[in-house]
Amino acid sequence: MFYMKNVPGWERLLRAVAGLLAIAFGVLALGGAAGVGLALGGAGLVASGLFGFCPMCALLGRRLDRAGRADDAR
Repeated sequence: MFYMKNVPGWERLLRAVAGLLAIAFGVLALGGAAGVGLALGGAGLVASGLFGFCPMCALLGRRLDRAGRADDAR
């Protein structure tokens, strides 16, 4: 893998659902440039939920708790 997952499972689900809702609202309710922008942002949320990796979280140094526990066991 090229990346280490930094988003827990519950947050991945939440990101995917919020992204799908943003896409639906952008396409159905807003339309135009604002709707396209919201839909693209929603697509980014869905992608980060599916892959389990958030680039902004990685920039801030966020790691999953499992990785921390594995280091403590050594």
